[in-house]
Amino acid sequence: MKDVFLSVVIPSYDEMANLRKGVLDHVKSFLDKQKYPYEVIVVDDGSKDGSAEFIEDFCGENKTFTLIKNSHMGKAGAVTTGVLKARGKYILFTDMDQATPIDEVKKLLSFFNENFDIVIGSRNSHRRGAPWTRVLMARSMMLLRSVIVGIAGISDTQCGFKMFKREVARTLFSKLQSLHHGFTTVSGSSVSAGFDVELLFLAQKMGYSIKEVPVSWLYVESRRVNPVGDSIRGVVDLFTIKANDLSGKYQ
Repeated sequence: MKDVFLSVVIPSYDEMANLRKGVLDHVKSFLDKQKYPYEVIVVDDGSKDGSAEFIEDFCGENKTFTLIKNSHMGKAGAVTTGVLKARGKYILFTDMDQATPIDEVKKLLSFFNENFDIVIGSRNSHRRGAPWTRVLMARSMMLLRSVIVGIAGISDTQCGFKMFKREVARTLFSKLQSLHHGFTTVSGSSVSAGFDVELLFLAQKMGYSIKEVPVSWLYVESRRVNPVGDSIRGVVDLFTIKANDLSGKYQ
């Protein structure tokens, strides 16, 4: 078996609408054209809309794709499960909606030649096609994140397009999994800032070098975003991260 160069981890929760658009076909089409061995790990987060069965059928026909079925633990649990199962020299996690298209991976890979440990996509302040509520949420979170948590030198923590060296990913996500006691079952669907912020905050605490790279991004409509509820939850997450840091939990 060839060593895997790139692992792509995609969390999935009730994603039938995006799956019907052919997102997995697009990911496969791009990766098949690359000169390196790859794997795609889709982690289903307890979907109830038939998307797990759709993905299972797709994986049965495409041997470079694997499905892992989780109970509903949220994006953090799904991504962590996939990353810790990944075999690639480099590990990327990306969203099923492909708001940042898979071909942007070329931009991130090039910076590992400069010996960065983690390379993340950034939308900067531009949110193409996003409604004003999403733009307001993003800018408010950037300000609050800076004031409450104080992540240094990163303008966009929330872009769902992040890549890691394998050994860095295993160490970082094992620590994250331990902090959350393996993650717990959640109910409903939400978009929370906490996972990405905590991930990058922990990475900086552990001394990993992080490069932020501008990538293409196009807003994709999602029924899961609740501007009020998700904003409140995001602020609570920030205070929780700060409290964890003050208590020495990230040491």
